[in-house]
Amino acid sequence: MIDLKNLNVLLTGATGIIGGSILQKLNQVNANIIATGTNPLKLQKIEEQYSNITIKKFDISNHSKIESFVDECNEIFNGKLDVLINNAGITSDNLSIRMKDDEWNKVINLNLSSSFFLSKHTIKKMLKNKNGKIINITSIVGHTGNVGQSNYAASKAGLIGMSKSLALEYGKKNIKVNCVSPGFIKSEMTDKISEDFKKILEGKIALERLGLPEDVANTVIFLSSSLSDYITGETIHVNGGMYFS
Repeated sequence: MIDLKNLNVLLTGATGIIGGSILQKLNQVNANIIATGTNPLKLQKIEEQYSNITIKKFDISNHSKIESFVDECNEIFNGKLDVLINNAGITSDNLSIRMKDDEWNKVINLNLSSSFFLSKHTIKKMLKNKNGKIINITSIVGHTGNVGQSNYAASKAGLIGMSKSLALEYGKKNIKVNCVSPGFIKSEMTDKISEDFKKILEGKIALERLGLPEDVANTVIFLSSSLSDYITGETIHVNGGMYFS
């Protein structure tokens, strides 16, 4: 069994379906965790459920405050921030010719730019220890595209290219940067899909089922652990065989 005792992890988007599962798995393997989000009610529930986890309400789209936020997290971890998991993300779907500037900008701003600035300032801390891992949660849509999601697809594809560049720049300092790319994961959103369409969707997946949040979380745990110490610049697909890279 993987044990992440003494490993210090910063997780964004902890209040979502996948984020919640990552949080649960990290807790099960004894990691020290700072969890962030913007929904105060959901953050309160996390705090009530996990008394040992540090909860921070922080809007990562506020780029001017990211450096001081990372500084604060690093201090909480006594100067040893080991793993950053860029999981937070949003959608704002529309056909491309109808997409408003704000719909494009807010998705790129949070999904891609915020992840870059978090990574940038976290790497500065990791360089002092000559060790660290960054895990970016992307999406199958970043590889295949999707109707009405040109902004979301661009943001997720951008994360992949960014991760490869960071892996090349800082591998010599023992900082590993990888992506996890989920397919269609069972959630409140997919629960609203009609049974007929769900059957069509599952028919496109080799394993003939939607993924579970813990399928993604298990991969994140692997990448956080020493078992993945010789992996960097890679994307691990968690899509049940819906897309092969």
